[in-house]
Amino acid sequence: MLTANEIRASFKHFFEQKGHHIVPSAPMVIKDDPTLMFTNAGMNQFKDIILGNHAATFKRVADSQKCLRVSGKHNDLEEVGRDTYHHTMFEMLGNWSFGDYFKREAIDWAWEYLVKVLGLNPDNLYATVFEGSPDEGLSRDDEAAGYWEQYLPASHIINGNKHDNFWEMGDTGPCGPCSEIHIDLRTPAEKAATAGRDLVNHDHPQVIEIWNLVFMQFNRKADASLEPLPAKVIDTGMGFERLCMALQGKTSNYDTDVFQPLIGALAALTGTAYGADAQKDVAMRVVADHIRTIAFSITDGQLPGNAKAGYVIRRILRRAVRYGYTFLGQKQAFMYRLLPVLIDNMGQAYPELEAQHTLIGKVIKEEEEAFLRTLETGIRLLDKTIAEARAAQRTSISGEDAFTLYDTFGFPLDLTELILREQGMSVDTAAFDAQMQQQKQRARNAAAIETGDWVVLAEGTTQFVGYDHTEHEAHILRYRQVKQKNQTLYQLVLDQTPFYAESGGQVGDCGELVSEFEHIEIFDTKKENNLPIHLAKRLPAHPQAPMMACVNTEKRAACAANHSATHLLDEALREVLGEHVEQKGSLVTPEALRFDFSHFQKVSDEELRRVEHLVNERIRRDIPLTEYRDIPIEEARRLGAIALFGEKYGDRVRVIRFGSSIEFCGGTHVAATGHIGMMKIVSESSIAAGVRRIEAITGARVEALFDGLQDTLRDLRLLFNNAPDLVGVIRKHIEENAGLKHQVEGYMREKEAQFKATLLENIRQVNGVKVIQFCAPLSAETAKNIAFQLRGEITENLFFVAGTQEAGKPMLTVMLSDNLVAGGLKAGVLVKEAAKLIEGGGGGQPHFATAGGKNPDGLQAAVDKVLELAHL
Repeated sequence: MLTANEIRASFKHFFEQKGHHIVPSAPMVIKDDPTLMFTNAGMNQFKDIILGNHAATFKRVADSQKCLRVSGKHNDLEEVGRDTYHHTMFEMLGNWSFGDYFKREAIDWAWEYLVKVLGLNPDNLYATVFEGSPDEGLSRDDEAAGYWEQYLPASHIINGNKHDNFWEMGDTGPCGPCSEIHIDLRTPAEKAATAGRDLVNHDHPQVIEIWNLVFMQFNRKADASLEPLPAKVIDTGMGFERLCMALQGKTSNYDTDVFQPLIGALAALTGTAYGADAQKDVAMRVVADHIRTIAFSITDGQLPGNAKAGYVIRRILRRAVRYGYTFLGQKQAFMYRLLPVLIDNMGQAYPELEAQHTLIGKVIKEEEEAFLRTLETGIRLLDKTIAEARAAQRTSISGEDAFTLYDTFGFPLDLTELILREQGMSVDTAAFDAQMQQQKQRARNAAAIETGDWVVLAEGTTQFVGYDHTEHEAHILRYRQVKQKNQTLYQLVLDQTPFYAESGGQVGDCGELVSEFEHIEIFDTKKENNLPIHLAKRLPAHPQAPMMACVNTEKRAACAANHSATHLLDEALREVLGEHVEQKGSLVTPEALRFDFSHFQKVSDEELRRVEHLVNERIRRDIPLTEYRDIPIEEARRLGAIALFGEKYGDRVRVIRFGSSIEFCGGTHVAATGHIGMMKIVSESSIAAGVRRIEAITGARVEALFDGLQDTLRDLRLLFNNAPDLVGVIRKHIEENAGLKHQVEGYMREKEAQFKATLLENIRQVNGVKVIQFCAPLSAETAKNIAFQLRGEITENLFFVAGTQEAGKPMLTVMLSDNLVAGGLKAGVLVKEAAKLIEGGGGGQPHFATAGGKNPDGLQAAVDKVLELAHL
């Protein structure tokens, strides 16, 4: 029986023999594509080729791509663990042709690999073909069906509808019919009872799709019409885990050697036998699946967080934690302990797991512990909600309360339901679902984008000339209109551009396009499918006119200084803290730089100063830039260039060198380090377990910072008569102030005691109630202190009401003894009604309440109103 590692290797070897170039998996986390957060299909790394933005280096390629599907069109998260074949992270084996072979070869080779190389029984295989769509003028894919007829009987070739057998990249873009290969893994008796063809695409767990062959031959326009693609593309994707299931004679992906080592380790860790309890089995499958996703995401540079991709990873991690908490009895962090098993199982194919195992483990452990604390908080809040419901004689809690627990505290609905069932209660799930739908609709509305078709003025691709020029002649190749949030923007593509498009942590350039007719502001430059997109608020009136593309050189220079300083900072941190330091993220803007790096403790002030001194010493040396542009990646590695985990590098790369600092980099840089001027670190903090963040400024902004500090120091000296020992003088003043404050507090306590004694002497008895009332220019805090002291001394029949005023602000204070509260009086009710007379409001507990207002003239009337309401 082939192992998972052997199956993966055999696929690559087969297609290498067919003339395919084997490429490494792209990172699972996507950083420079605004349309995607994660790689959800093998074709993602080739989108720029498929869209025609760049020419293909190789006409035929193949790979094993790590993918993640948890949101949007491919939202499989809630199915994961419940069935046998859905996953968050999965591997997709794929082969591609860019304008080379097409349907015949794709089908022939798929059959050869599955049947002749792997030995799958052809009787168990079915192929679907597109049945056509009269509405779009598309006929049945008879070409693909004809090729399949060479291998399969007619009963195993099934027509599929547009939903299943017409693949589209999105609402617009390349698309075409596809042919899916399905396998029937049922027992002979089950096959005899029901034909496999009747179960294809009907969600049967043993009759599943294993390979999809996509024949891209059309382009979908914004008006939904189709036009032929100039160069046809083959894009195939085979589910690696499903293939392993078929070859290893299993009926569940989780029973293969892809997952069994993890499930076995989890069983030993939790003392739970896999296969003995259905709910526990689901929990174990969830954890085994999710630990892979989390580990690979961190490896690719995406830490759990509160926004976008980080939130998705945190959500997956928390789902695994709560399954472990609820069904496996794991009340402490446990998932990080599975990491060695994962590395042993997948580290050979993905060595980055082993390289970053310390960071991955620390991040997972800290995230687990944080969420376990959240779960405990949620349980306490739920207990309070249950108590309130029972007090109101209800046997269920509202969907709104359950949604608040979920949305604010991350407390999942199924855990809420479980706890409620144990208490003999339920939740209004319909109301919860309604709240969830409203939230999703708000998110959809916020993200809704209406994108028009490209208006093509000239054919061609963009050449970036920004390393050498900040102004350059340009023509608009194409443009389109984009509407979002009631704002209309225009995206422009130029034939040549000096504008740097946002990528690699550096923000995009801004500037203007200048023609003889007009000036068009470019407020940002983004990269979409590796294509530089220039963003403008209006379209040129003469879009075909020759133009000068002019970058804002002041902002470009500031960005370049900050980017080069980032490289020097990276090197200095490794020298001071150790070689374990690795970049985990960065942001370079004209205003500042931000650098995230792996380190497992706070960087001390002394270490930060040493880092600053190293960087500034290299700035003063004015080290010239050495740029290696478009060199083979092997040559870059020989130079010692530092590559980042989670970045996808091509066969040819750019390397930036300042002395001993050598890094892969596509950003803009200064000609020599002296142009940076100076660097100053302004903050150091933690952003996740084992990851620190430094923020810094350079050049003129350092001058501005020092100017501000110097002005502040001068003003302080003037305040203290230019004392030579300024720190000593300030310390002395602080100590003297503390002493005076202590004396004043003692004096105030004496005055409180005297005032309280006077009040005790003037108690008014009304129907056995001891009434203490006054209006005085006291602080609200003083009134509160006196009220609580009196409550401690007069334990029964105490009614205290005070009107106080401080800095023109009136305040009502009411204090009641417990027996008066038990008799029906409520301080909060009294104070709320009386506060209207001081134009305010307030409330509190039954025995103590306060209210503030705006009208001090009504204070005495408010005190009287409290007494009137209490019939005193």
